[in-house]
Amino acid sequence: MTTTEGGTATVFDEVAGLAGQFRESGASAEERRWIPEENIDLLEKAGVFRLNVPARFGGIEAPVADQVRILSEISRADTATGWVAMIYVSSSWVPSLFPDEAQKEVYADGSARVSTGFTPTGTLTAEDGGYSLSGSWKWISGARGAGWGLLAALLTGPDGTPVPHAALVPFSELTIADDWHTSAAAGTGSSTVSADGVKVPAHRVISLLDVLAGTTGDRSNTGATGRNYAFIPFFMAQGSAAYLGIARGAYELFLERLPGRGITYTSWTDQSQSPLTQIQVATAANRIAAAEALQETWLRDLQRHADAGTLPSVAERAEARGKAAFAIQLAKEAVEGLFEAAGASVIMRDVPLQRFHRDIQGLALHALFAFNTNQEVHGRSLLGLAPDTPFL
Repeated sequence: MTTTEGGTATVFDEVAGLAGQFRESGASAEERRWIPEENIDLLEKAGVFRLNVPARFGGIEAPVADQVRILSEISRADTATGWVAMIYVSSSWVPSLFPDEAQKEVYADGSARVSTGFTPTGTLTAEDGGYSLSGSWKWISGARGAGWGLLAALLTGPDGTPVPHAALVPFSELTIADDWHTSAAAGTGSSTVSADGVKVPAHRVISLLDVLAGTTGDRSNTGATGRNYAFIPFFMAQGSAAYLGIARGAYELFLERLPGRGITYTSWTDQSQSPLTQIQVATAANRIAAAEALQETWLRDLQRHADAGTLPSVAERAEARGKAAFAIQLAKEAVEGLFEAAGASVIMRDVPLQRFHRDIQGLALHALFAFNTNQEVHGRSLLGLAPDTPFL
């Protein structure tokens, strides 16, 4: 990990030291359908929510690779805490694409927790020099503990065409439904969020197309700052950090419960002596290692472009989607293999490995990180075809 002026190495050490507490909280987070407030406080004190806050506001403004390693470390300890931390940290970078006035509001405390809903299921209406926002957004991870919501909505243009925009709204002005009842990722508190005529000033609304293209203006932090990443590749990098961390955590949990275990209805009194188990463990370890090695390629490319003040080509963006989703698939397969090798008792609620298995299965269904969708986008690009999606 790079030691930046903001001290990302210190943040990493802090969260690594909290692993035991986070892992211990997993069962209760699942039961209450939301991580303990103590976990958020601990992450706050460790500096996690300062990672994407610009240095001029007192934040760390960490390189994406450092952020990814910290987020993976949190996810290694607990799936829900890791996922929520990933959402807050990745989403707190997006306000840096807004006009300076909006940045001052969001980053005023030097720390930021932002939850996002990028499906444009809301409506913006021009009103009194700003906008009125109404609508509902499903599956807003971390809604109960976020300070700001970053919500996509349609704004009708002069020609009558609805255009997707992104609006920044304080969560105090939003309504959170108690509707997150799931068999996976229950602790993430990904509830439905609603707005009913919420007033949003003009400086807190920007075109989602400009966000995707990296062409937002009215801000002082454009150019080769080293932090102007391509939007979708950045979120693919951040999201994959959670999956790879979960896989690493599941691997460690498997090894922890292995000593003294035999294989029922066989002559193996020590499971570790079984060639089958040895193959299963090696396969999982190598899948995780392969995913992490693949991760390094897109992190390097992301940072290279940000340092140069350039944006990736369409082909590079499609490649980032394909590689990240492939790494996520490898992580999921690693956990599946370990779960199958763990014996029938792994299904008991007091065995954390079963939660890691269920959560990565459920989270892998997330539309942005879905394996087949992203391989199609990448494959089209490799074959010289248009990617057939604006989300690049």
